[in-house]
Amino acid sequence: MNGEQTDLERRAARHAALADPARLQIVDLLETGDLSPLEMLARINIASNLLSHHLKVLERAGIVIRSRSEGDRRRTYVSLSPDAAGPISGSTVLTAPRVVFVCTANSARSQLAEHLWRTRSDVPAASAGTTPSPAVAPGAIAVAARHGLDLHDAAPKLLADIRHDDDLLISVCDNAHEALERTDLHWSVPDPVPSNTADAFEKTYRHLARRIDGLLPHLAA
Repeated sequence: MNGEQTDLERRAARHAALADPARLQIVDLLETGDLSPLEMLARINIASNLLSHHLKVLERAGIVIRSRSEGDRRRTYVSLSPDAAGPISGSTVLTAPRVVFVCTANSARSQLAEHLWRTRSDVPAASAGTTPSPAVAPGAIAVAARHGLDLHDAAPKLLADIRHDDDLLISVCDNAHEALERTDLHWSVPDPVPSNTADAFEKTYRHLARRIDGLLPHLAA
C-alpha cells in the first residue's frame, strides 16, 4: 500500500507541476533535445528568475534533470527525465532529408548514434567531428558489436567536409555544441572515452538509443 501511495503522490506532483502554461512550454521545448537556461530564455518570453522557479518546480517533480556541461563548466543543460518524456510530450514535428550526429572527435558517441539510427529509420544518417580523432575508439567498436552493429570500417570525419545546409544537425557532445555556431538539437551525452570502461560505453549506447527512439515520432522525412 505504501508503494501505491508513493506512486500516486509522485503522479499527483507531476500533474500539479504541469498545471502551468509556462512549464508546459518548457517541457515542449525539451521534447527533442536539451537546452541551457540561456537557450531557453532565447526561445520563450519569460524573466530569468521566473524560468529558474519553473525549472525548480519541474525538477522537484522529477520531470526534468540538470547536468553540468563537459565543456564550459559554468553551463548546465536541462533535459526531460527519461521516465517523464513519453506521457507528457506534445506535438513537435521536425523535417530532415538527413540526420548528422556530431561530437568533438567523432570516435564514439556520434559514431554510435549514426549506426544506431540506421537500424531504426530510413532517413539517411551520417556523423562527424569538429576535430576528428585518427580512429574510432575501441570501446565504441566493442559495444556496437555486442549490439549487432559493425563499426570496424567506420572512420572519423570532419564536419565541414560532409555537412549539407539542410541536414538536421544533432550534437551529442557539450564541447561540440558550444563550439559550433548552430546545431538544430543538442543531446548532452557524457563522454565514455575518459573512463574507457565497458560499462561507460554501454551507458552511452543505451542513452543514445533512448534519445533516438524518443526523436523518431517527431521526425518527418
